[in-house]
Parts: sequence; structure tokens; C-alpha cells
Amino acid sequence: MALSKKPVTGMKDILPAEMQIRDYVISVIKDTYKKFGFTSIETPCVENIANLSNKQGGENEKLIFKILKRGEKLKLEEAKGEEDLVDGGLRYDLTVPLVRYYSNHANELPSPFKALQMGNVWRADKPQKGRYRQFMQCDIDILGEPSNLAEIELILATTTTLGRLGFQNFQIRINERRILKAMAAYSGFSEESYDTVFIILDKMDKIGREGVAKELEGCGFSTESIQKYLGLFQGMEEAENSLSYLADQLKEVLEPEVENSLTEIIESVRATKEANFEIVFDPTLVRGMSYYTGTIFEIAMPEFGGSCGGGGRYDRMVGKFTGKDVPACGFSIGFERIILIMLENGFQIPGENKKTAYLIEKGVSTQELCRIIAQAQQERAEGTQVLVARMNKNKKFQKEQLTAEGYAEFKEFYKEPLKK
Repeated sequence: MALSKKPVTGMKDILPAEMQIRDYVISVIKDTYKKFGFTSIETPCVENIANLSNKQGGENEKLIFKILKRGEKLKLEEAKGEEDLVDGGLRYDLTVPLVRYYSNHANELPSPFKALQMGNVWRADKPQKGRYRQFMQCDIDILGEPSNLAEIELILATTTTLGRLGFQNFQIRINERRILKAMAAYSGFSEESYDTVFIILDKMDKIGREGVAKELEGCGFSTESIQKYLGLFQGMEEAENSLSYLADQLKEVLEPEVENSLTEIIESVRATKEANFEIVFDPTLVRGMSYYTGTIFEIAMPEFGGSCGGGGRYDRMVGKFTGKDVPACGFSIGFERIILIMLENGFQIPGENKKTAYLIEKGVSTQELCRIIAQAQQERAEGTQVLVARMNKNKKFQKEQLTAEGYAEFKEFYKEPLKK
């Protein structure tokens, strides 16, 4: 039986033209984030299965690629359950590995610690446009900073990066988990039902207020609670300042510093931003990860019609490893979706070095070959990207392929001078 030449479902091969753009985007991301004081780190792609399944990753915990025990540890005949077979898994995001990393090395790291991490993650998800089972994530996190300076820096660093990549007129949507809980408490929902309420609320942009009401009714919630809950959203639509209106309505169940902190983040970002975007308070923003404890935010791109990244504060996650909570906040760019948008828009790398192709006919003497290579080396030293290759029989097709890869100049070398 012939071997399959196609990649595994949900994963893809990356051709040179896309890889050049990916490399360029990675270089811009790293350069920008380093200017904001973030330090590159790397963690293994495999994590202990207990770390990945600690009820912190929300729905992603159902999508883990699990790894069987190896060698003598794998005892199939004695296994009574999955825990007897599995001891590791491929990471589904970069946050869990980062927190383990920080917990292990905190004494060797500065405080606050500003981490930059890029790498592939894996989720056994249903593949669709812009969503793969293996994909690159790009995270920045600040650990050890309790104030909203962390959120301000993360949002400015991320949006500055997007601006440098040519994105504009996008939106940063921002909310607070404590606001979500206060709205649910104010409306009379029980604490154990919050997650159900939030999952339904997260569909507001797709099914509207009436759709949310219908789904809440279907879950058996009282009409009084549903009307009180959705009345908050209607009131915000009519208010001049939706955040102030909401804070006033929730003053019995919401700490005053929540409104003050969110207002300061929004005003600070608006006053100091470099890129062309809008930051807005969005009380329907939920974010799926259960580890979020405070501020949450998301990138909304008009070109994509959905989220292209997000993040938030997760102050209790380090404590799961060390027993002592450490304030932490992070922002992740949707790398694959951004690449998809750039490819669809025909993105061209700006200021790319000149690319020249030397095509050498077979049969050129060793002496002439050395002279040609020396000439290529000289051009490379002067900053030109030079490809040295043998000339194909179908030279026209060869040059068409190289032109598609960005080669603008061709130099052809023959074993004998061409006859005029």
C-alpha cells in the first residue's frame, strides 16, 4: 500500500511563499514585543496530563491529544481506565506551560516577569477556515504585576504590533469577569449556574437578545431573572456611558474599583495608542477559559468577521502549582488567522532585500563554476539574496516559479557563449 502524501487532517504543509510571510510576521512580532520589554522563552510541547486536565482550560480540555505511556510503564493488560494508559499530552495553549515554567523558575526570574512565547499548540478540534489542529500561538504575559499597568502594556504592545503589520480599523473589546458575575448575581441567578448563563450570553452577537432570552428560558431560569438580566443590556444601549450606567446599577454587588480600573485602561490606551483602532467596553464578552479572574479582552477584525486573538487576567493560576497566588495577565494574537487575512489580501513584504537568481547550464567548467559562485558570494556580502541553481530544461517555467517567490533579476550562465 502506498504511503499517504497528504498531511494529517487538520494540519497543513506550508509552501515557501507563505513561509516567507510567516517569517516576516514573526520578526515584526518579536522586534516590537522586545521593545516593550518582553523576554523570549520556550517550553516543551508535551505537558504532564494532570497539568492539562486541571479544569482551567475550559472546553479545550476535551480536545487534548493524549500520549500513551511508553515502554515498561505501558501495561495494556492491567489498565482499568485512561489514567492507567496516559501520562502526557500535547499542549493546547501556551498559558498552562508558561505558568508551570514560572512556578518552576520564579526565583531565577525578574519581578514583574514579561514573557514572550511563540510555538505550535494542538487541539483535536473540527477543522475549518482559519482553525487547524496544529497551529502557531503567539503570547505575551506579565506575571507579578497586580495593577492595570499590565493590561495597558499588553494592549498597547499587541495593537502596536498589528499596526506595524498593516492592520487598522480593528477593535479591542474589553470586559471584566467580576462584571459578568455581578450582572448574574444582580439578576438572581444562582452562582452554580453562572457558567451556563455566560455560555448563552456569549452567543448574543449571533442570536440577539431574543435568542438569549429563549435559550435561558430553555434552561429553566425564571422569567423575572431573565427580564432583569436583559434589562441591563437595554439600559446600557440607552445610556450615554454604558460602563458608568452598569456600575451604578450593580453598586450593591460590584466593587467600585472595577469601574475605575476599566475606565483607566480604556482612557490610557486611547490617549497613547500608536495604531489605528478602537477600544470599547463590551459587557457581552465572556472568553471561554475558566482560569480568567478579572479583565478580559479580544481582538475583533472586520476582515475576518470574528476574533483574531484575546486574553485576560488569571491571578489564581500560579497558585495551583505553588500554593501561593501571583498576579498574571496575558494577550495572545491569533497568528494563523492574521496570516490568513494577509495572504487573502495579497500582502507583500515591505523593503524586502533584492533577490537574484543565478541559473547555470550543465556542463560549465569547474573554473567557470567557481567564478560564478564567487560572484554570487560578493553580491550576498553586499546584501542581495542570491539563489544559485542549475538551469532546468524548461527554463521558462523555472523562471516563472522563481518570479512567484520574489526573484526579480536573473543571470544566466552557459557552458558556451550564446550564438547571436
